[in-house]
This record gives sequence, structure tokens and C-alpha cells, in this order.
Amino acid sequence: MIRKIAFALALAAPSATVAQSLPTTPYLPLDLATKAAQTALEACAADGYNVSVAIVGRDGSLKVHLKADNSGPHTVGSSQGKAFTSASMGRDTAGLAGFIGENPQHDGLRYMDSRMVIQGGGLPINIDDALVGGIGVGGAPGGHLDAACARKGLDAIGAE
Repeated sequence: MIRKIAFALALAAPSATVAQSLPTTPYLPLDLATKAAQTALEACAADGYNVSVAIVGRDGSLKVHLKADNSGPHTVGSSQGKAFTSASMGRDTAGLAGFIGENPQHDGLRYMDSRMVIQGGGLPINIDDALVGGIGVGGAPGGHLDAACARKGLDAIGAE
């Protein structure tokens, strides 16, 4: 009988330890990612731009991708690359492009990862002062216009 109890306790102990060590880092819930993407897509559509919008999590993995009717095929890669770059670097892609332009010694940042797209239109997603992902918009006639739509998406979910 004592052996059975000891065996049961031994089996239960590791799972209790695992449960206590689960990560508690902030993350981007799917419903917020979807709302931000939809809002950004609608903002660009209201201005007459057919774009793609991508949202990635902090680890750079794609959470949401929306592609407007009649948006160009290039918008898929550009939106995902901008979102990845913003999440990876923790900053907006237009600012990063400016930084590299002013500091040519950092041009290697462009080639760090094949998913990087360093053009305007990508913004980091910060919630409660924590970087939780990135949003990227591609397809408007200018990175500043892509970024404006992305900003509206972030505003819709209360992200910084």
C-alpha cells in the first residue's frame, strides 16, 4: 500500500512542478490580432488602397493575414516581412530604414534574416509596455500610408 501511495505521489510531483513553471510572458491574443488586422485593412480600403495586413506574434510567427480583393501579389510578402521585422527588432520599419540610411555600417541588418523587409509600414505591437508582436501593411502607394493604416489597427486594440 505504501508503495502505491509513493508511486502516485512521484507521478503527481513532476506535473505540479511543470504547472508552476509555465511561462507568464505577455502575448498577443488571437482576437486582438484579428481586430487590429481587420481595422487596418478597412482603414486602407476607406482611403482607396488594396493592401495586405499581417500580424505576427513576438516570436515572428504569423497569427493573422488578410489580403484585400484586388491587392497585388507582392503585398503578401511585404506585409508579412514588415510585421516580422517590427516584432524582431522592436521598432517601426520606417525608423529602422532611416537608421540604416544614416548609419551605413549597420546595413547588414537588412540581410540578417531573409524575412526582413525594411520599408515603411511595419509597427511593433506593445501592450502594457511589453513587445508582443508586429503589424505590417503592404500595398498603399507609400510606406507612410501603410504605417497610417497599421497605426489605426493598433489604436483599435489599445496597443502602443
